[in-house]
Amino acid sequence: MVLVEQLYREVAVPSLIERFGYKNPLQVPRLLKVSLNMGLGEAIQNPKILDSAVEELAYIAGQRPVITRAKRSIAAFKVRQGMPIGCTVTLRRNRMYDFLTKLIHVAIPRIRDFRGISPRGFDGRGNYTLGIKEHLIFPEIDYDKIDKIKGLNVTVVTTANTDEEARCLLDGIGMPFRK
Repeated sequence: MVLVEQLYREVAVPSLIERFGYKNPLQVPRLLKVSLNMGLGEAIQNPKILDSAVEELAYIAGQRPVITRAKRSIAAFKVRQGMPIGCTVTLRRNRMYDFLTKLIHVAIPRIRDFRGISPRGFDGRGNYTLGIKEHLIFPEIDYDKIDKIKGLNVTVVTTANTDEEARCLLDGIGMPFRK
């Protein structure tokens, strides 16, 4: 298994320089951070779900997540301002590269009926967001101790200016996009 950081240096940087004609290696887009987010609407009725989600996200990320709270009250959803409704964690540097290696080489291939991830998750500014429906694809999660299957969002933030540059960068590190 090749590490994402090594792939970035040996594969992605030379291909980006060749394709986009960068004069300086510091112009090449790089990965800034990876943000993992679990939104849990059921946490309003059952606060224990939030505790288990925090614990499971800590296992997946290798770093303790922060509990996110509602910014404003929404009567239709019975949500009041300040109620805990999810958890998030931001990974940078070595933890980011370790997580991406695990995501690309271990977790994503465990998705049932996998044909590649959607290339439509770019935001127009060079960042990519991937939605994962089942957090059970990560090897750290013990299937027997799960009370409810949860989904999570993975956002990869890059310094790329365009989606095309970001797509080429993520292709270079081994992200399995659908053709």
